[in-house]
Amino acid sequence: MTIPYTKMQGAGNDFIVIDNRTLKFSHEQLSQFAAQVCHRKFSVGADAVMAVDFPTGTADFRMRFYNADGTEAEMCGNGARCIARYAFEKGIAGEQMTIETVAGDVPAWRLSAKHYKVTLNPPTVTTFDQAYPNPMVSFVDYVELGDPGIPHAVVHYPGLAETELEQLAELAKEIRYWEVFPKGANVNFYEEDDKGELIVRTYERGVEGFTYACGTGSGATAYVVTKRHQQAAANVLLHVLGGELTVEVDVDQGALELIGDAVMVSEGLILDENLTV
Repeated sequence: MTIPYTKMQGAGNDFIVIDNRTLKFSHEQLSQFAAQVCHRKFSVGADAVMAVDFPTGTADFRMRFYNADGTEAEMCGNGARCIARYAFEKGIAGEQMTIETVAGDVPAWRLSAKHYKVTLNPPTVTTFDQAYPNPMVSFVDYVELGDPGIPHAVVHYPGLAETELEQLAELAKEIRYWEVFPKGANVNFYEEDDKGELIVRTYERGVEGFTYACGTGSGATAYVVTKRHQQAAANVLLHVLGGELTVEVDVDQGALELIGDAVMVSEGLILDENLTV
């Protein structure tokens, strides 16, 4: 079986994009497909698979998102930017579009050839200053975006820029599975520099490791910091491992706009002889 695909990346968060309107894979098949083709060195390799499908409502198309372990996720900010570009380039949608996701409809805009903006799902659950039982962390903030919510732990970590990720991995995994989080959580460590810009490192559930960027995690972190500064609105620049992202925050409206690159990497056919979908 040969499967047409496009490889894309946004701030180093990489994705395999397929058109499921023609492939017609079931949920179980998409889950199995993602777990196999995302496996680096053994197949194409990626953080996740995104499948374009027919919408169930009034959106231009439906985005189905599967992590590298085969689990389906509610939404992905970097993925939404990339799939928006895919939809524009393939003639599925125009320069302004609406993407249906599990967490709700997501508006998206083409700003330039590879620069896109998406509206992240708004904060629906927020809990600040949760005492954490580890001396490395004084407290943890928790934010869910959308409904059902995408869960994010936001952790202030001084000296983050000089800290090796290997030193944070055990702590990140511990927080990711903290029992007070009903669905587990993505874990976003951050520190603020003297210019008010954020350094962010995200440990993602489903990937079960640090990724080069997390769009919804960047949004959740920008929201927390803006709230802590008691600002009504802010444009927050975030430095992630894969580059830079901007989040426009409106605290009163609970609005988050994510801006960044969406890059086409390659197109071709998956010929994986071990694929069992």
